[in-house]
Amino acid sequence: MARSRRPQIAIPARLADSTSATRYSGIVTARRLAELVWAAGGEPLTFLPVLGTTWSERLDAIDGVLMPGGADVDPKRYGQEHQSTELYGIDSLQDQADMELVRYALTSSKPLLTICRGTQVANVALGGSLIQHMEKPHLNHLSVIEFQTMDPALGIADSKILASCFHHQAIDRLGTGITPLAFAPEGHIEAVRYASASWAFGLQWHPEDNYLDESRQLAIAKAFIEATRS
Repeated sequence: MARSRRPQIAIPARLADSTSATRYSGIVTARRLAELVWAAGGEPLTFLPVLGTTWSERLDAIDGVLMPGGADVDPKRYGQEHQSTELYGIDSLQDQADMELVRYALTSSKPLLTICRGTQVANVALGGSLIQHMEKPHLNHLSVIEFQTMDPALGIADSKILASCFHHQAIDRLGTGITPLAFAPEGHIEAVRYASASWAFGLQWHPEDNYLDESRQLAIAKAFIEATRS
């Protein structure tokens, strides 16, 4: 039965060394991302990354999980040494908490949307690896992404979408149960579906950046929120 209240969406906080509002280290959620969730009909809630936490208890009343963008995943998580001087913001607590949350969301059938780092985290959590530094990083980069496999559950019917990208890493070896759906012109993976009993998709780009101008970005977010109502 559909509920009239806004579905509650868990967003794991990003750890920041400093913020203007807190003076010291902080936990943050990108305002634009929270506004996208709200515009799609959800209630964005920030969750503190904690090691050894029991996500089933913390998310008992939560309807869906959104894994946001952020800093780089430690290459040691996918069995590699650091091979690039471009790696930044690596935090063991962040990596571990994110991976535990992704695995919980998929095994508990909580609807899951991953964005940028979130998609990279999910790939690593499921046994995949990453390109540590792309030959041509997509930083403040607009790209036309093309879907080779359309999935109606994603909420869009067009095979191409204008995407705003900000990443210097990309999926390399795919993790278990991940199906690639869309690709950038250069060939790297930009959208995936996760094996799950519920709605579970990942985007390499940032739909929050241009959802006011590109209606299909908002449509994806609405499809996610609608899935959390069931």
